[in-house]
Amino acid sequence: MDAIDRKILAALQDDGRLTVTELASRVGLSVSPCHRRLRELERVRTIRGYRAVVDAAALGLTFQALVFVTMRQEDRNTLLGFEAAVACIPEVVQAQRLFGDPDYLLRVVTADLAAYQRLEDDHLAALPGIQRLTSTLVMKDVVDSRPLSAPA
Repeated sequence: MDAIDRKILAALQDDGRLTVTELASRVGLSVSPCHRRLRELERVRTIRGYRAVVDAAALGLTFQALVFVTMRQEDRNTLLGFEAAVACIPEVVQAQRLFGDPDYLLRVVTADLAAYQRLEDDHLAALPGIQRLTSTLVMKDVVDSRPLSAPA
């Protein structure tokens, strides 16, 4: 990864709708080499996809919780079953397995507290292998979806 690749990534994280011509102009390349570099970044999955960043509040999703999950047991089948089940819950917008305790961190987005309570009672608490769920409510997003930059 060189400086031009980093410029391409920065430009696309700023505006993923750039045409190859606009991108080439921003990074100081002609269209053909820029297009080759872009395709290579996609091929090796440095760029994993393109999407719109949607405002959750505009969709009526104004409630966020961070859910810390402690597992009762941590054998392979239990963890894989838990992870597969979590992946099927649309309100879970981010899930991370952690070192230490707790075992997982889930970021959950719902319309309101009542919707979150129903989700926890009906779905989260029923996930396989769970010993304990601990929720923390998000007051506000301070940093959200910050662009990534590769070390120089």
